[in-house]
Amino acid sequence: MKKNNILFSLAIILLSVIVGGALSLIFSKFIHFRPAEIPKPSATITEKTSSVSFNPPQPQEAPPDIRDAVMLGYNILMDTQKYAPQFVGSKMKCRNCHFEAGRTRNGVSLVGVGAAYPRYRERHHYSVNLVMRTNDCFERSMNGRSLPLDSKEMNAIVTYLHWISKGIPIYADIPWLGLDPFESTLRSNPTKGKGVYAQKCMPCHGDNGQGTPIAPPLWGKDSFNDGASMAQLPVMASFTHKFMPQGNPNLTTEEALDVSAFITGQPRPHFLPKRR
Repeated sequence: MKKNNILFSLAIILLSVIVGGALSLIFSKFIHFRPAEIPKPSATITEKTSSVSFNPPQPQEAPPDIRDAVMLGYNILMDTQKYAPQFVGSKMKCRNCHFEAGRTRNGVSLVGVGAAYPRYRERHHYSVNLVMRTNDCFERSMNGRSLPLDSKEMNAIVTYLHWISKGIPIYADIPWLGLDPFESTLRSNPTKGKGVYAQKCMPCHGDNGQGTPIAPPLWGKDSFNDGASMAQLPVMASFTHKFMPQGNPNLTTEEALDVSAFITGQPRPHFLPKRR
């Protein structure tokens, strides 16, 4: 009896398999199954950077509530020894690199820095803001000491920098900021550079780099220290090639490289970090 039940069950199973296969074959002619499609990631949207124009406002055009601060910031950049003497250890002025207080493209421009910071700096290995960047200049390029964060001088400089950056979008691509990398396959020759200095630089900067009433000292105790960007050969060469002599830049690539090697090789104060 049990044997007959087992045989009957096997027969039912076999019949189900045959019928199911036949039905699948019939319906497959009418129904098409497609594998599920994996959704493709949406295309990356690239926003075009708004074009920026070089059109800094005049300091005296600042709104009344910030005008005094803007004007003080402008004056500090133009005559640093007069308006911030306690923070300067050299005879340098901010405008010696940032011509016209940074309001021109014919020098290291500051127009737009208010929209460009905070930004990463390789020297620090992290991002810095305008306050930190300003103190970096005072400690190095001015061979001085940092400004207190809550001082009227620091507030004035930052306010001025933001004012002349008016209208420039935050983190826009600002083509005139910074110095272009100096590119040359030539080897610098300080000996030739000494001759270039005597011919093209000495009338303004003095026979021993001490500076004159119309140009800053380039080495010695009254110049920028060895921690300043301008003490680095590539930076000095780029600046010299692009802007020197001021108002009539005419140095060849070789001349700029050689005279910069001569200047950066001269003695100057040593940078002491975080001087107070």
